[in-house]
Amino acid sequence: MRFADDFRFSEATTLHLGGRPVGAVHCATTPALAAAVTRADALDLPLLVVGGGSNLVVADGDLPLVAVIADCADVSIDSARGVLRAEAGAVWDDVVASSVDAGLGGVECLSGIPGSAGATPVQNVGAYGAEIADVLTRVLLLDRTTGNVDWVPASALDLGYRTSNLKHTDRGVILAIELRLRTDGLSAPLRFGELARRLGVNAADAGNTRGALRRPAAAVRDAVLELRRGKGMVHDPADHDTWSAGSFFTNPVITDTDVTSVRAAVARLHDDTVAEAMPCYPAGEGRSKLSAAWLIERAGFVRGYPGPEAPARLSTRHTLALTNRGAATTGDLVELAREVRAGVRQAFGVTLHPEPVWVGVDIDG
Repeated sequence: MRFADDFRFSEATTLHLGGRPVGAVHCATTPALAAAVTRADALDLPLLVVGGGSNLVVADGDLPLVAVIADCADVSIDSARGVLRAEAGAVWDDVVASSVDAGLGGVECLSGIPGSAGATPVQNVGAYGAEIADVLTRVLLLDRTTGNVDWVPASALDLGYRTSNLKHTDRGVILAIELRLRTDGLSAPLRFGELARRLGVNAADAGNTRGALRRPAAAVRDAVLELRRGKGMVHDPADHDTWSAGSFFTNPVITDTDVTSVRAAVARLHDDTVAEAMPCYPAGEGRSKLSAAWLIERAGFVRGYPGPEAPARLSTRHTLALTNRGAATTGDLVELAREVRAGVRQAFGVTLHPEPVWVGVDIDG
């Protein structure tokens, strides 16, 4: 463990926002990470475990908590069995790259997602038709209520759409993850239309689990990175258009009855043709998933909103990313998030839910 009293969250988040904790502990091993959390809990100290900082909205100013920073980053791969283990602090995209280099498939669609390996199960990270739940077998978990460290099966995490039973709770800390990947070097079935088309997969096959096609994992990774860069979704410290938390709002899942109401609202604001073109995907049990980005755009929020002088604004490449243009405060970002959410709710009656974890600040005010 290494202690630091000059740490600021703005140095450790992809939004480059956030104030200063009372102190920070850098942990280079998983035992050190577990010990730091356990010790802080024993002293009843509020804490925040920090990995890649890609999914955090942290308040400005001084914060009454200790930052426990996961610097443990070892990755081990058994190529013959398709088993990959990564410690919590490993850079997620480096984990994906290592799996592809080892001839394994299964996480290539999750390329370019910023953050650390330990955070991926917490919100069941997903993109382009794949999610960590597809390949996660178990996690090394510190139970903060008992202090015990054990491997816990993925089935115990209640993984769902961008969520788990660890999200928004303090009950446990993931120290490492284990994945079971494909050993044939081919990707997971291509289920996302935009990616499938980029790779020459027939649109009729994409999205059909039984008939979906697969491609070499390396080719899929390259295509995903190209698509993400085109949307400003690969973090680049030199490009303010990527100073974001990725997709800021989750795609709303609503009842099929409510879909009818939303379509009617779209038709009133636009026309029947636009309403019929509204993206809508089955989500099981009489529910459907809508596109948050589509709703944001149809509610009148354009790329780059509210304009070039604003310190926080929507990405110029993707309306689902809220960005810090270099001089924003967390307050600026929160104000923009509230405005976008209120606009979508007023236009269509749909309440968007933020995907990042909020620390010391709340979108509801």
